[in-house]
Amino acid sequence: MIVMKFGGTSLAGGEGIKNTASIIKTRLDKKPIIVISAMKGVTDKLLNLAKISAEGVNPNEKTHSLIEEHKETIKSLNLTEDFLTEDFVNLHDVLNGIYLLKELSLRSLDLVSSFGEIFSSKIISEYLNKNNIKSKQYSGGEIGILMNNIQNSEVSEETYENVRNTLKGVDDLPIITGFIAKNKEGDITTLGRGGSDYTASIIGAALNVDEIEIWTDVDGIKTADPKIVENAKQWSKITFNEAAEMAYFGAKILHPKTLKPAVKKQIPVRILNTQNIDNKGTLIVKEDEDHPFKSISYKKNITIVRLCSTKMLLVHGFLSKVFDIFNKYEISIDLVSTSEITVSMTIDNFNNGFDNLDLAISELEKIAKVELLRERDLICIVGKGIRGKSGILGRIFKVCKNSNTNVEMVSQGASPISISFVVKQEDSNEVIKKLHQELFESGS
Repeated sequence: MIVMKFGGTSLAGGEGIKNTASIIKTRLDKKPIIVISAMKGVTDKLLNLAKISAEGVNPNEKTHSLIEEHKETIKSLNLTEDFLTEDFVNLHDVLNGIYLLKELSLRSLDLVSSFGEIFSSKIISEYLNKNNIKSKQYSGGEIGILMNNIQNSEVSEETYENVRNTLKGVDDLPIITGFIAKNKEGDITTLGRGGSDYTASIIGAALNVDEIEIWTDVDGIKTADPKIVENAKQWSKITFNEAAEMAYFGAKILHPKTLKPAVKKQIPVRILNTQNIDNKGTLIVKEDEDHPFKSISYKKNITIVRLCSTKMLLVHGFLSKVFDIFNKYEISIDLVSTSEITVSMTIDNFNNGFDNLDLAISELEKIAKVELLRERDLICIVGKGIRGKSGILGRIFKVCKNSNTNVEMVSQGASPISISFVVKQEDSNEVIKKLHQELFESGS
């Protein structure tokens, strides 16, 4: 048994749906469980619709446009749209309710954003049934994925037993919405952006499958982003820890949470390309060959928060106060670097708490001088045993020096498999290219 997850880029229009269905057919002997994302760009459009509705903009025209996009896909597959009529009406009703109330709760936001996966999974299921592959569509909540609260909370332990009990006796091919779950009150909630990967991993762990396949628009995991480094090398295998580190520090192939359930059950995860099915992709496993460098990942557009205060010199509890403030406003921190009177932290501009940064800064200014360095990029070099390898930092700084790039913050030691540093945004692409030459092309 395997789990196959298909991302939004794999489901672009009728041709994407047909291609996905043909790939599924090649795996039927492996008893696949299918997990489906929303079609490309749909979740962003839904979130925007919810936002403008709450701001008092009538959403009907843009809602109609989004629905027509799905109707065109349905038509191109020679299907009738009846099976989605009720869902189309429900989306209109939910958005009009937000528009009339001028209020957008997290519960309503979760509900609106769930429609993308509902639409795409039902289209896939209908198309497979028409082509003599008996399938049945489920939402993540219907198969028992249970969250402790709404939006981005933790999956409850009973989820795994729920999923196992729901799917173990199913005869028809299960087509399951990624991203969607329910809370204990029965309300629809979500696993966060990119959560379809997480759904696949949860199901894989619950059923103890042989492999989890993540189908996307790239051949596998490479030594760098091929959009920046044209000759980036593809790995046939990497370790769970390396993949998790890459995901956390910006690699968009996997959702950062994805690997947790798979790691627990030691289930291999394979990254595959729907546009290049002959490529065997990258297999993520427990152990792999010992290679000092695996990948250069990066996070774009991060902000450094730098605090300076003589009050922290030899004073107990200063850092605790700082972290309590960030925790209060639900702002996540990636890197931390300290000296005698200065502490620097990086914040991802796209994390949920970033809108609260001004409030946090107003409190931080009561205990320290605060400096914000915006439009920075975080670069992370990942590899097994990299922390203990002599001379790595020297090679990094040499590359940056030769590129006339100033390293504004560096972190080594928090993880045994990564080194991270921050540069100005306009310098990062050139630094990544030069680092790739130094670490992957020099033969050392």
